[in-house]
Amino acid sequence: MTKILSLAAALLLTACSSVNPINWFTPHRMVIEQGNELSEAAVAQVKPGMTRNQVRFLLGTPLLADPFHANRWDYSYLREVQGKPTEKGLVTVVFKDDMVVSVEGRGETPAKQ
Repeated sequence: MTKILSLAAALLLTACSSVNPINWFTPHRMVIEQGNELSEAAVAQVKPGMTRNQVRFLLGTPLLADPFHANRWDYSYLREVQGKPTEKGLVTVVFKDDMVVSVEGRGETPAKQ
């Protein structure tokens, strides 16, 4: 009986402790990536005067190609990892006469997992 009481007391005391064995077993949470993850090197290669096909070859298909703003491609990125701040990125490529006029934003350095 004494062993049972001491075990119960130990369990109750560990519930208030920062070394709680219940916290050792947490469910697995997936890394959630949405959008286009672009490297700084790839974005740096996009120069004024390039065609849409050249940009698509370097950066891929844009996440947002708005029919109301046909001369603008938006590459958006969101990454959520448990215990880390959410990473957000946005690169905007502006065209005039199907040629790059400007590139706004920058790519992300590759994240270490």
